[in-house]
Amino acid sequence: MEELKDIIGGLEQRISAYKSKLQELQKRKEKLDDEIITIKKYLELAETLYRVELDKAKIPASSPPGNIYAFPDKEKTSRPPVVVIAETTEKAKDLLFGKSKYAGLSVPQAAFLLLKDEGKPMHAKEIFQKLVEGGIRIRGKTPVTSVSISLNRDKRFRKVAPNTFEISAEKSLESA
Repeated sequence: MEELKDIIGGLEQRISAYKSKLQELQKRKEKLDDEIITIKKYLELAETLYRVELDKAKIPASSPPGNIYAFPDKEKTSRPPVVVIAETTEKAKDLLFGKSKYAGLSVPQAAFLLLKDEGKPMHAKEIFQKLVEGGIRIRGKTPVTSVSISLNRDKRFRKVAPNTFEISAEKSLESA
């Protein structure tokens, strides 16, 4: 009977260890999936900008550097650039630069730049939406609350209404 308890205890430990390892691997996979999506978007935008710039310069070329387009889930082929209209260029530039405007910054750093650009107080929900559009990833069950707490703890911000923040007067004068 004692031997059976030892076996069951050992199996419970293994199950717990496997569950823990599985969770760890799933988190790593999620991060890699996010990076892949981001890189695919950057690649697509860069290729679009490349084709537009070639068209503007009227330079005949068969493909971007490397002579191969890398399209996920498609066979790699060499092909001539497609003519893209100027409106698409502006949209591509907006996506390329807009989606990465706050990438790599902390929530308070990005919010400071956002509020400085906007020049007016903003609600945490609106700040959250703009930060996500600008490339910040905020995880959690209540991301708007996370933004609010982050700004509430930072001396660069002043709460002017419930969940509404502006840059504190001293900090905006210092950065001017």
